[in-house]
Amino acid sequence: MTSFAPDSIVLNRKLPLWYQVSQSLRASILGRSPRDPLRLPTEEQLAGHYGVSVLTMRQALKELEGEGLISRHRRRGTFIEPGVRRGAPVRLLGSVDAIVAQQSGMTTELLDHGRVPVPSDLTEYFPDLAEVAAYHRLRSDEKTGEPTNHARNYVRPKLAERFDQEDLVRWPMTKVLRDVVGVEISRITDTVQARLADPETARLLEVPLLSPILHYTGITYDTEGRPLDVAVIHYRGDRFSFTVTLEAT
Repeated sequence: MTSFAPDSIVLNRKLPLWYQVSQSLRASILGRSPRDPLRLPTEEQLAGHYGVSVLTMRQALKELEGEGLISRHRRRGTFIEPGVRRGAPVRLLGSVDAIVAQQSGMTTELLDHGRVPVPSDLTEYFPDLAEVAAYHRLRSDEKTGEPTNHARNYVRPKLAERFDQEDLVRWPMTKVLRDVVGVEISRITDTVQARLADPETARLLEVPLLSPILHYTGITYDTEGRPLDVAVIHYRGDRFSFTVTLEAT
């Protein structure tokens, strides 16, 4: 039986290795194609793939098992749960792969795209540009079809020229910028606010007008500190929560 092939990762020694590995594997699982096999490689193979010890890999798999993403069977191996519920709590725990995992695993529809003048509230991020490439996407639970969030991304045009629309249907923008365009991402800043659904959000997410939503803004920076992408996402308040964990050093 062919095993599922997870994405690779460049480890950051400032964060726990097991956590980075679990988030990378989580993003790969949630972003997989329906045609991909459900069986994972062995612990030893995964440890070799990520360049970590078997003990570290075991801890990462335990985390994913606790989330219900995988199941482990003695002598049979480890398998991705085919019926895992998408739209799990959004975890912001300090790595780019956590952001990729946050955005993965849902059916995505590209509502519209094109170049637009830089929005007035984003000029501080794009002071050198008159226009940005804008993408508006609606994400839904792949099993129920229920809308879960809608996102607008504003990207530097030169970067947008290097990926296809289909990339944004398949993957989150963070993954497209990093793995398709090849940009080295230094950091992502996140802001989450409680808001009330405006008419457009209420219509797209199929919730009552003025119902609570989570308004998320994420700014992605390159290694020179230049903003590459500004994401504005509206999450259904009844489907998502944000968790931030601070590790004592």
